[in-house]
Amino acid sequence: MTKFMTRNEEIILLTILKLKGNAYGVSIRKQIFQDTGDTWSFASIYQPLDHLVRKKFVRRRKGDPTARQGGKSKFYYEVTPEGLRNLQKLKKAHDQVWAQVPEIFWENGK
Repeated sequence: MTKFMTRNEEIILLTILKLKGNAYGVSIRKQIFQDTGDTWSFASIYQPLDHLVRKKFVRRRKGDPTARQGGKSKFYYEVTPEGLRNLQKLKKAHDQVWAQVPEIFWENGK
């Protein structure tokens, strides 16, 4: 069964996949801006991230402290197998729903 997620959760999950092991708050925010042109606040990133962790779609791990951040550690995020399976099911559902949209929608959107 597909566990539905919010659009923001979906965008963040896809962004984590794109970042291939280098997904942390700032890199996620930058990638979302590159992909959408929208600037997201950190609150609009971390709240859905917390939900994704609770749903077990994302795993969070603490990185090593860095001098650049004053000795603070970054938290890195990775998509879990369960998150990937759910994302694949969600993509299939999106494709099925969009396949039913009449051609007139696309013609009027030009």
